[in-house]
Amino acid sequence: MAAIASLLEPIGGMSAFVRPGERVLLKPNMLAAKAPEKAVTTHPEVLRAVIEEVKKAGGIPLVGDSPGIGGIRKVAEKSGMLRVIEETGAELVEFSEVVEVQGTGIFKRIGLARPYLNADKLINLPKLKTHEMMTLTCCVKNLFGAVVGTAKAGWHLKAGADREMFARMLVEIYLLRKPELNIVDAVVAMEGNGPGSGDPRDVGLLLAGTNAVAVDMIAAEIAGIPEKLLYVERAAKKLGIDGADRGTITTTGLALEEARVSDFRLPHISDVQFGLPPFLKNRLRHYLTSRPVAIPDACKLCGICADACPPKAITIRDGKLHFDYHACIRCFCCRELCPDGALDVREGALLKIMNKFR
Repeated sequence: MAAIASLLEPIGGMSAFVRPGERVLLKPNMLAAKAPEKAVTTHPEVLRAVIEEVKKAGGIPLVGDSPGIGGIRKVAEKSGMLRVIEETGAELVEFSEVVEVQGTGIFKRIGLARPYLNADKLINLPKLKTHEMMTLTCCVKNLFGAVVGTAKAGWHLKAGADREMFARMLVEIYLLRKPELNIVDAVVAMEGNGPGSGDPRDVGLLLAGTNAVAVDMIAAEIAGIPEKLLYVERAAKKLGIDGADRGTITTTGLALEEARVSDFRLPHISDVQFGLPPFLKNRLRHYLTSRPVAIPDACKLCGICADACPPKAITIRDGKLHFDYHACIRCFCCRELCPDGALDVREGALLKIMNKFR
């Protein structure tokens, strides 16, 4: 808990953001019901420390999210957060009621959870992880949890295989309700094929800031992620959003040279179609992209991937998973949500050749 207090001291402490009597929503990453050591969700002790700081400032702490799979109580219990919520007297809030909000850009209407919109203050508590579609999931991407339940699949389907459009949607969600404070759990991050199938990586850091985009930029720099792979941050930069220009960001605390992590493993490059005309994309898509495949010995045929697939490109037949790769939009939601790590990635023939010369 002392670490969170020390982290916030240069920006005024929790009392600079929370006033007595305010209902403060803490939005952790609650992707799936995984144990804390898997590094899939925000660590419960980070949540505990932030709850205690909110209470010291006189705020009323609420904890809410819309998990990618499973009910919030089950995810909170498995991740260790429920015990923390009960011990600290915080309130677990289910994201179920939706409010349609007027969009600020190309997406005219976006449905977001009512508790997310109605809280007096919003504190964003993401986990620093890689992401097979967006490369990085941190502050801005964590806010996608304000989209309730199956509506997430609808947004994936609307964006299709267009990562830039999906990133633009994430930025527009951020603009509709900016967090007052962002605190990143990078004590144990996730590298490799995140956000659900990657590997824990000891980083030993906590990051905080008032601007979610700027915090993401610093997190990416620490992890050694090049800007060309930061789809969300590039979308923010195109829109001229504050925090997307690295030259305008100032940091305090540990020097970035000391904070940087060497050899932080990123997801496989899964798509090299960008810039190709549509008629070539359609013809070469199978060869220039990665695609999900089942690991038969690990797959329990639970059907979670089929239920979660936005275009319904996965079916179970004859005791096996079957993929319709013409319908598949390569969002990798199936891998993200598979509880058994039973899905792998297979590269297209041309993509495999190109990755050898990265």
